[in-house]
Amino acid sequence: MTKKSELQFQRDLKRFHSIFKGQEEFDIPSRVTSVLVLPLIDEVAMPYTEMAFTPVSDYQREVLRQAREEQVPIIMIPESEFSDMGEMIVAAKFRDCRGVIATIVEYSPVNTNDGPETPALLRTGYQGTVVSTSWHAQDFVSATFVTLPYKYVDTDLRGQELNSLVDTVFNVALKYLVPEVKDRISAELDRKPAGSLERMSFMIQHSPLSVEEKAEILFDMDLTTRQEVLIRYLNVHLEKLALREELNRKTMAQLGAKQKEEFLRAQIRSMQQELNMDLDDNEDDDLRQRAAEKAWNEDIAASFAKELRKLQRYATNSPEYAMQYSYLDTFLNLPWNVCSDSDFNLEDVERILNRDHYSMEKVKERIIEQMAVLKLRKDTKAPILCLVGPPGVGKTSLGKSIAEATGRKYVRVALGGVHDEAEIRGHRRTYLGSMTGRILKALEECGTSDPVMVLDEIDKLGADYKGDPQSALLEVLDPEQNSHFHDNYLDYDYDLSKILFIATANSLETVTGPLLDRMEIIEIGGYVEDEKVEIARRHLVGRNLERHGLEPGDVEFSEDALREIINFYTRESGVRQLEKRIAGIMRKIARAKVSGQAYDKLVTRDKVREMLGKQTNFPDMCESNDLAGVVTGLAWTQAGGEILFIESSVSSGKDSKLTLTGNLGDVMKESAVLALQYIKANASKLDINPEVFQNKELHIHVPEGAIPKDGPSAGITILTSIASALTRRKVRAKVAMTGELTLRGKVLPVGGIKEKILAAKRAGIQDVVLSEQNRKDIEEIPSQYISDINFHFVTSASEVLGFALTDEVAE
Repeated sequence: MTKKSELQFQRDLKRFHSIFKGQEEFDIPSRVTSVLVLPLIDEVAMPYTEMAFTPVSDYQREVLRQAREEQVPIIMIPESEFSDMGEMIVAAKFRDCRGVIATIVEYSPVNTNDGPETPALLRTGYQGTVVSTSWHAQDFVSATFVTLPYKYVDTDLRGQELNSLVDTVFNVALKYLVPEVKDRISAELDRKPAGSLERMSFMIQHSPLSVEEKAEILFDMDLTTRQEVLIRYLNVHLEKLALREELNRKTMAQLGAKQKEEFLRAQIRSMQQELNMDLDDNEDDDLRQRAAEKAWNEDIAASFAKELRKLQRYATNSPEYAMQYSYLDTFLNLPWNVCSDSDFNLEDVERILNRDHYSMEKVKERIIEQMAVLKLRKDTKAPILCLVGPPGVGKTSLGKSIAEATGRKYVRVALGGVHDEAEIRGHRRTYLGSMTGRILKALEECGTSDPVMVLDEIDKLGADYKGDPQSALLEVLDPEQNSHFHDNYLDYDYDLSKILFIATANSLETVTGPLLDRMEIIEIGGYVEDEKVEIARRHLVGRNLERHGLEPGDVEFSEDALREIINFYTRESGVRQLEKRIAGIMRKIARAKVSGQAYDKLVTRDKVREMLGKQTNFPDMCESNDLAGVVTGLAWTQAGGEILFIESSVSSGKDSKLTLTGNLGDVMKESAVLALQYIKANASKLDINPEVFQNKELHIHVPEGAIPKDGPSAGITILTSIASALTRRKVRAKVAMTGELTLRGKVLPVGGIKEKILAAKRAGIQDVVLSEQNRKDIEEIPSQYISDINFHFVTSASEVLGFALTDEVAE
């Protein structure tokens, strides 16, 4: 088909086609080429209408798929035209066959083993006769056909009467259908233009006529005769239906309740078969059998029975049937009242946590306390735990250990990037593809109603015009509400109160207040070097030996080798990058072993450098205090603690100007403004000549400008840097500081103290200045990690400057 004729064909299918002479609104092309042939089995396609077509053979499926991909029309040929074909498709057999042209509106092929197949939605057009055939892509029959002209109805009184009579007889036939089917067909018929070929085709398509009768009508191109034959066949079927109804009425009085139900089912199946809507009894019986095995209460059982009755009213080839079957299948797959009934003791919980996770003593202690509460209460109505910490510290794996220790199933729900409320509450059953939310989907997968469910990356939830998933989680995580969680797809309350929820997050900045209020926050800090070494020995090395097909005696890592990897090839709070580096070494050793090359089983520091190449991480070290205006600060990042340098420089200028560089955030810029304003307001107290602020430009820079920096903890560091630059006094050597500064000169506490102190120790810092209110944080750090560091706790800016600045003037 040429591009021009294809466009014309698409326009034709959308336009009204009258059956009356002289009122047709477009020209039908006389010849169309390159159309794929779709042979029909026990079905007839009528022109100028939409139809749901369910393929029954692999060839039909492949033709639909190919036509959809190449966006080419198909010609649908009824079985009566090629009845002597046999099992093999022969292209020549389709010559001189008559059919109906159609395009594919929607088709999503599925694996028939996964459930009922979704029908293809087709839009049919004009009729034609195949004049030549060929093979398309060696697998499909392609045809050239000429269109068949219609003999239109004369616009006289006789034509009008026939048209009205067809409508009347068809409406009478509709009353014998199931009410839901009748209402659906009537509503659709009302949308078809009166006196249109589309309306007549729709009536024929949905009439109780047999396939042979429909084919006879289809190939009568005289539309007047087509109306007359349709009326005649409809009247015959009406007489049969009336007789059957009368017999049924007389018989019903003699049947018992059970016999009545069975008889009604048989009659429904018989009527649906006559209407080309056959029902699959096997699927029906399978759903009933699965429902009988469920241990649900009477309300749920009654709800399921109600939904099952709806299924029986739909035709198996209709989209409504597929949607309802999928819904019932999901209804049965949910673990209603199915629990693990596991029993556990705290000793096993503690043993498994210690086995799988090194260090993290406070976290493990809090989890054991929670398990003790569960043991006593026999339910999970307790605060939801939220594990907060940098990547790679073992937040998600803690959930697996808890599940093993308590004998429950483990299931993980990934929430990163979710921005649609329906992902939590489920989609409403108003369109194809709707499904339950992720919570019920996880329960369907694990098969129990009381698993350990890890809500991973809860801080990565988004929000847009589709709703806020965090708001939907409020009901899920509230112990007082989640026993009646309402999923939009299921449309019935489901009990989530037996689930042990554990949420994980890297940061709480994006988590809303109401959601935080429903969780108990447990912060997991990064690992220090000694902890990383022990974790590598206990877990990472052995796990990677197994993953890479090596035996336990094939590779050993010295302590110096592990420290070399940690310090110079990774930069993180967790151990994820460390494991990747160990895996890289394992791959090289595996290659040497398979190749038969000799290799050292002991991996030393030198072997690490040889296998991993040049170091990728260069730890920051404290610098000398030769220059004024350079101060060492302490910062917290996702990778752990870091030191950073604040540099200030004063130069002559026309106006007093403050310049900030280094990719600073708004909060950090405000800290610089506060520090400068404090120094100006207290210049006399700080022995600073006020004239130094006149016609001077102050430039503050934080190195590594490609890295964004923000937060209030650099307040006292910026203060000291500005004061040193203005007075030219040197800063005390090997000193670092962290703390928020107020406009009145008070020093407020900051977070991430443990990580910051460890960074200071790595950098060779000897003195650390921080807020008095952070003293409690220092007391919680093990003594071996803070040896050789002197802490100076301050409450005001004057104390900071009094300690940090020396009397020596820089050159």
